[in-house]
Amino acid sequence: MSEHLMRAALDAAARGWHVFPLRPGSKPPALHGEQSCPRTGECASRHVKWEQRATTDPDRIRTAWSRAPFNVGIACGPSGLLVVDLDVPKEKSSADAPCGATTFRALCERAGHAVPDTYRVRTASGGEHLYFTAPAGLRLANTAGTVAASVDTRAWGGYVVAAGSITPAGTYEPLSAPEAAPLPAWLLSILQPVTAPSATPLRLPAVDGSRAALAALERECAMVAAAPEGARNMTLNRSAFKVGRFVAWGDLPRHVAEDAFQGTGEAAGLTAAECRTTIRSALDSSIRKARPREAA
Repeated sequence: MSEHLMRAALDAAARGWHVFPLRPGSKPPALHGEQSCPRTGECASRHVKWEQRATTDPDRIRTAWSRAPFNVGIACGPSGLLVVDLDVPKEKSSADAPCGATTFRALCERAGHAVPDTYRVRTASGGEHLYFTAPAGLRLANTAGTVAASVDTRAWGGYVVAAGSITPAGTYEPLSAPEAAPLPAWLLSILQPVTAPSATPLRLPAVDGSRAALAALERECAMVAAAPEGARNMTLNRSAFKVGRFVAWGDLPRHVAEDAFQGTGEAAGLTAAECRTTIRSALDSSIRKARPREAA
């Protein structure tokens, strides 16, 4: 078993991925924490965490894995990786909870792209890890639910369990594509840190349209601008849906509604890709479901 896990660590290191030992049969790092740090050796001047200890040095790897059957952790940041974690609902969660693979596939479809073909690993719980090479010089952070429901990402400050590692729930197994593909630009646009919200007052375009339609557009844009972090995308979806009926009735040009919501959503801190996808989906749904004016 130790030989198998050592080989898994060496194989990952040969790809340029920085590895470190995880507890045998488990996922936490097999390294001392800061509270128990002896302040000797590598930690003589300061505590060195797992991300700094991760290595591609074959000699260090052989020395570490000869001591015990450690599972293999991959430090994503130093490895130049962005790993998309497609989770599966926990046993005790709602039966309606979304599967990460399903929500990620739907996100790809809305963005107009196929699910990327890249190196992937099936996790012990039945989920998947999709490995991508991150753009050089860009320091991406971990995310939880930013991309889609049950879809997390691991980058700087995060690690994943490498293929070949074994837990009581099962083995981490490689599935397809021998190489990690570059991170797609459309996915990067969702993950890139957003700038601070602009304090510029809302200014809607001067266009023809009914007074009620323009008043509704201004009111709903103000709702998006005031939405708290974590509720902005949901608020944008709801507000665009409300305004969609005026587009369906011919009271407001669609491009005016799209431009107004796009500018407001980006100023509130959402990415351009999130805004475009949400606005398009909400308006399409609202226009399709809009009742005749006299019945509204």
